[in-house]
Amino acid sequence: MSFPWANEYKPQHPLMQWVDERLPLPRFVYNAIGGGYPVPRNLNYWWNFGVLSGVALVIQIVTGIILAMHYYASVGGAFESVEHIMRDVNGGWFLRYAHMNGASFFFIVVYLHIFRGLYYGSYKAPREMVWLLGVVIFLLMMATAFMGYVLPWGQMSFWGAQVITSFFSAIPVVGEPLRQWLLGGFAPDQAALNRFFSLHYLLPFVIAAVIILHVWALHIPGSSNPTGVSVKSEQDTVPFHPYYTAKDGFGLGLFLILFVILTFFAPNLLGHPDNYIPANPLSTPAHIVPEWYFWPFYA
Repeated sequence: MSFPWANEYKPQHPLMQWVDERLPLPRFVYNAIGGGYPVPRNLNYWWNFGVLSGVALVIQIVTGIILAMHYYASVGGAFESVEHIMRDVNGGWFLRYAHMNGASFFFIVVYLHIFRGLYYGSYKAPREMVWLLGVVIFLLMMATAFMGYVLPWGQMSFWGAQVITSFFSAIPVVGEPLRQWLLGGFAPDQAALNRFFSLHYLLPFVIAAVIILHVWALHIPGSSNPTGVSVKSEQDTVPFHPYYTAKDGFGLGLFLILFVILTFFAPNLLGHPDNYIPANPLSTPAHIVPEWYFWPFYA
């Protein structure tokens, strides 16, 4: 509990009492996002983006797990498996577009979350650990997004992997061996695709674990507020639920409306057209790649 006047969890129903005695999960939820967590009463809508980031991560994990059931991590079949998801899997087009645009929305709300932290000084004592864990989350997000961008194995995917991994070559002495170790070879190929797919699947769960630490560290000093004045008494706070669950619910509604509009009406707005052509077009059926794209290979 962040403040001594925080409400204690007192289950009323016999079933909840039985569960709480043996596995205090209801108590944990109550103290984390319920009435047992007092928060400053003057928080504004800039404090919504932490919850929206968590929702965006859940969307990415759920859609990503389902997409992984149909994805084929092969340089000769990755692009075809993406086309298979789009054309043949029931609802596959929606899952792929939701995952693709969900990644963009994830970064948008995280950037806004970071801006709020900088603007209102949420990184200052005693919340330094909250900020540092947030930086770790952001770095993991960038790594996850990069490796996910490579998975369709289109033109932008291939050359993105080539350029980004080449940055490691700038490190003196160990740079080039490190790059070869990351790729499993001298250039992005099957070994690199296998590694990127494996890590892309794993890292979101690592992000979720660090988010738990992030929220845990936040609950020790309690949330900051727009004025920057520390909470002094119970009169300065309100229970997180129902006051801020309702406020977060309003923000979540707006987030989902924008997300659905983009996913259904402009799904490729944030993508790259160059990435719709596979890195190895000769391995892709002609009905997917336009005929003119093959001319340089037959010249």
